[in-house]
Amino acid sequence: MARASPLLLYVITRALLAVPMLVILLTAVFVILRLIPGDPIQALFGGRGNPSVVAAARAQLGLDRPLIVQYFDYLGRVFTGNFGQSLTLYPGQSVMHWILLVFPATLELALYSMIVAAVVGILTGVVAGRYRGTPVDVTLRMYGIVIWVIPIFWLALMLQLTFAIGLRWLPPNGRLSPLTPIPTPRTGLYTIDSLLMGRYDIFIDAVRHLILPSLTLGLVLSGFFTRIVRVNMMQTLQSDFVEAARARGIRERSVIYRHAFKNALIPVVTVIGLQFAALLGGAILTETTFSLNGVGQLLVRAIIAGDYTMVQGIIVFYAILVIFVSLAVDIANAFIDPRIKY
Repeated sequence: MARASPLLLYVITRALLAVPMLVILLTAVFVILRLIPGDPIQALFGGRGNPSVVAAARAQLGLDRPLIVQYFDYLGRVFTGNFGQSLTLYPGQSVMHWILLVFPATLELALYSMIVAAVVGILTGVVAGRYRGTPVDVTLRMYGIVIWVIPIFWLALMLQLTFAIGLRWLPPNGRLSPLTPIPTPRTGLYTIDSLLMGRYDIFIDAVRHLILPSLTLGLVLSGFFTRIVRVNMMQTLQSDFVEAARARGIRERSVIYRHAFKNALIPVVTVIGLQFAALLGGAILTETTFSLNGVGQLLVRAIIAGDYTMVQGIIVFYAILVIFVSLAVDIANAFIDPRIKY
């Protein structure tokens, strides 16, 4: 019987390790939400419900059972894709339905923000690493530090005031203009769906609405990319294979962009995975500021409404996303980085 390859075993091991990690996260969410003061059933009836009706609703939702029974019922439902029903925000409606309905807006924002972060961060990091110790390096290092610590909501407001209200170059909020028709939903991403329809006018309008929120989130994340790429670029330029390339008489430009640049980018894949959680967290503030109807805005509305089932479902959904993105990054690294030991 042929033995499985080391790479395949590594992938299987990483996938199996994701299961206990998911259980731990689900347990943490379950415990924390039940430690928060307040009664979701009382919130459902506005604190004025008839005691017998309140008791019946509590029994119907299973909240009168022992916590350990609720916990295992909760785990079973999550692993079958059932996140329960909304209590106060959309009473009786599926939590998963609403998450999947608004998730494309969050995904679209995340994709374009990551493109902005990667392009700006890689460019500034490579230049800073190439010109180490020069005023250019100092300036770009300061950029990486300052942009990383700037509050997202403040940057969002500044961009809105400058480009939407002051110069009126871009729309201040929303995903489309009021008179622009919503494209036929195939992916839920307006930029993709409009292209599939051949409606370039809708595509342009969707892109214009994405510029400010994507810049807000992408620029903040680019600071982290700048620092990581700069450090790796400097280490790569001092490595033996780069020195050997220089000794062979290869032009400095070729050494930097054909040898050092490619190797310095390998850790960026890992950084993308690590920053995915930060991206989702930043999306909450960004969606709220720019009135994007995504998962982040849904979470804010659920918290205000006291809909703990919706809050729990969104947090679990985010946790699962982060775990699977981390798993995908680990597997991608195993394919592209030969230094990883299986």
